[in-house]
Amino acid sequence: MKRHIMPYLLLLGILLLSGCGGLFSVHRLDIQQGNAIDESRLAQLQPGMSPAQVRYLLGEPVLQHPFRGQERWDYIYYFKPGDGQPETRHVIVYFDHDQVTQIERAAP
Repeated sequence: MKRHIMPYLLLLGILLLSGCGGLFSVHRLDIQQGNAIDESRLAQLQPGMSPAQVRYLLGEPVLQHPFRGQERWDYIYYFKPGDGQPETRHVIVYFDHDQVTQIERAAP
């Protein structure tokens, strides 16, 4: 009697393990941090814009200098898919007298 139950138990074990995404598969979550920098919105950014216009296009900056926060805004975006290579973007917006003077894409 025990001989006939063993194949069924083995089959049940295999089915339960295959329902978990495979025997050796590990699910990794996507990691996203910072402001999602959309290329179409970044293309609209131009010198002479006000801080309010920049906030509308890119959102709140991730980094601002505590004493000179209105002179330089840093937008940093990091995305690492669970099974892929990480992607990093860094955009720096410089202001002078509440107008954009320079837009710089920093190397990751």
